Amino acid sequence: MIINAGGRTDIAQYFSEWLLRRFEEGYVLVRNPMFPNKVSRYELDPAVVDVVEFCSKNYAPILPCLREITDRFNTHFQYTITAYGRDIEPGVPSLEQSVATLLALEQIVGKRRIIWRYDPVLLTREYTIERHFETFDWLASRLAGHVDRCVFSFVEIYRKLEQNMPELEVMSLEQMDTIASGMGAIARKHGLYLQTCATDLDYSAYGIHGSGCATLEVFGKANDVEFRKLKHRGMRAHCKCFEMRDIGAYDTCPNGCRYCYANQSPELARQNFRLHNPEAPMLLGELGPDDELVQAPQKSLLVPMQLSLDL
Repeated sequence: MIINAGGRTDIAQYFSEWLLRRFEEGYVLVRNPMFPNKVSRYELDPAVVDVVEFCSKNYAPILPCLREITDRFNTHFQYTITAYGRDIEPGVPSLEQSVATLLALEQIVGKRRIIWRYDPVLLTREYTIERHFETFDWLASRLAGHVDRCVFSFVEIYRKLEQNMPELEVMSLEQMDTIASGMGAIARKHGLYLQTCATDLDYSAYGIHGSGCATLEVFGKANDVEFRKLKHRGMRAHCKCFEMRDIGAYDTCPNGCRYCYANQSPELARQNFRLHNPEAPMLLGELGPDDELVQAPQKSLLVPMQLSLDL
């Protein structure tokens, strides 16, 4: 199975002490966001956890102790670095700091395990198409050769986002095509593999590859292991990524990104963050008398004889 350590909140940046403790103790409890009284226990054992997938906007806090996980488990890292400043991503480091941290991460895990995410791409008066091209070119010139690939997506405008970012401009298909064409040209200039995320739009004419950034093929090549041929449904619409089990919790990330889908509000996230106990088996809260604790089914997806990690 695949463990996701960062889909619901930025665990590497804000909960690294908790995460390292969970791997040391060998298990984690996860509350079901749809059915809050149901809690699953996952064993953090290399025999059943084939890959730990990290997603973060700042790996600096976990870097000093990251080998405690990477020495035992296959891993994969998605690192989001965008054009936005603190007006949109209040808790995210500067571009220069983010690039330096990614290069430090590469020294530990190697470039094959790192995907640079430039998403979501959104437009405002401040963040124009031209500004995206300038920033993407600057970042690509520094990150090409240090990551396996770059993934981008266009922002999905949902009701909460309309409230949080009233200045957001609705992109036309023509604008999307212009952005894809420009980013494709920049990626080619720097020798950077570029692909889309969760879309059925085809930009192959610009040298851009189709969606699928967390597939078994990607995980296998990154870690020199082979997975069984398995069909899956994807994680969401137009997504080709393999199903994962997220060990985080919604409404806990203090980054305050205004386009965030995982927080109802920055205030609620900050409030929950203050309630976090790094010694608890759950990222947020404790087991209660009305909770139903179940052992989650877990099994390896690797081809037999590849169950041991070969770093």
